[in-house]
Amino acid sequence: MKKYLFEGLVIFSSVLLSLYLGNLNQVASNVDKKNAYLKDLIKTIDDDIHQIESLLETLYQSEEKISSLQNDIDQQHQLLEDKGVTTQLIDIEVGFSFFPKDGIYNQMISTGAFELINNNDLKNNLLEMYNHQKARNYATSLEIDNFNLMFRRIPYQHFRIRFDYNLLNGEFYGKRQLTQYTFDRKFYLSNNFYGLLSQAKLYSNMYKRQLSDILKTYKQTQLLLK
Repeated sequence: MKKYLFEGLVIFSSVLLSLYLGNLNQVASNVDKKNAYLKDLIKTIDDDIHQIESLLETLYQSEEKISSLQNDIDQQHQLLEDKGVTTQLIDIEVGFSFFPKDGIYNQMISTGAFELINNNDLKNNLLEMYNHQKARNYATSLEIDNFNLMFRRIPYQHFRIRFDYNLLNGEFYGKRQLTQYTFDRKFYLSNNFYGLLSQAKLYSNMYKRQLSDILKTYKQTQLLLK
């Protein structure tokens, strides 16, 4: 009887030990996967930070061009030549949007690796970046994109602009080179065109503020990851 009891205890203990060791191995494997994801996330966030900073620079340059055109209009087109106005006009960009790379984050959520992050500040930042800020960015970008379609169409119709397109130049979508235009002085000095420029600058300011908030969160997260 004692022999059978002893053998039973040995078998039971072996099963428990096996389960315990298997659980330890699974936990270690999950932690290794989580750490690998976090290393990949550092690279992803670095890329996104570069994208945001490039977008902010584009918006700053566009606002300078808008101010230059409005200053010229205020002075009845005495500050700039026709070609200078048209060149600056086609260089104004307020419709570029930020597209976050959220693939690694989504993998962490689907595999359960996100729950293995111990740093609550890091977890909160990631949730903020890929949920609330992402939704706000999408909504604002959609509104600006709709305006940009109209902003692009009206000046191009009035100024009869033609350009060559250098696909490899420019940070995002290449760069235009003015080749031909017909300058519409009446439209250029009109309240309608002045208002379009003001609206474009307003949207640029709005998106700059939002991108600055997103950039702050991304940089904080970058430090927490590293």
